[in-house]
Amino acid sequence: MSKVNPYRLSKRLQKIYFNQRCRHYHFYYEHPNCFIKEVIEPMNNGLKEGYLDIETTGFEADYHHILSYAIKVRGEKTVYTDCVTKEDLESGIFDKRVVHQLIDDLQNFAVIYTYYGTMFDWRFARARALYWKLPFPEFGYIKHKDLYYLTRNKLKLHRNTLEAATQFLGIKGKDHVEGEIWMKARIGDAKALEYVLKHNIKDVEILEKLHNRLENYDKGTLKSI
Repeated sequence: MSKVNPYRLSKRLQKIYFNQRCRHYHFYYEHPNCFIKEVIEPMNNGLKEGYLDIETTGFEADYHHILSYAIKVRGEKTVYTDCVTKEDLESGIFDKRVVHQLIDDLQNFAVIYTYYGTMFDWRFARARALYWKLPFPEFGYIKHKDLYYLTRNKLKLHRNTLEAATQFLGIKGKDHVEGEIWMKARIGDAKALEYVLKHNIKDVEILEKLHNRLENYDKGTLKSI
């Protein structure tokens, strides 16, 4: 990475970029390569790995929005979450606040694992961020591994879903959200949204367990989100 777009950085990193100096005594915005070497790279080396799952009202980001998300820190009990509220929906901001928080929470991670996130989670979240004009992480800032492809390539199952893989390997925790709960969640029912978020959290927990079972059969190649 040789370029820095300061308006794609988090507020914390923007303050460093515009107000602090590099080892050459220049502001970082004058020496962006120093910013990458002295701030971004060391920060990524100290950041954590996590597991992401989002829940949405549908599959197309131009017609639907995010309901909730969960990011579990690998090897820890910590889970970053957020969920829309009835007030969000009634005020017309829908998932704007949640997408903003998701972007902030992603700053805590160097690597994120998903299940089919290449084709859904990242594309949907990026689209919603662009719609709201929010600074979604650019290429190279966060690494990604899609465990869907690891599962598909290393196991021969009747389906390549997270549910099929975890059931086959005896990993408990996968559940389903009934249609009535989804409908209530879409209109901001608090109990329904709480249930959807719990479903979110269970999915990232079992995703970590699946990863732990399959990791030794993978060369570990990472791509950017």
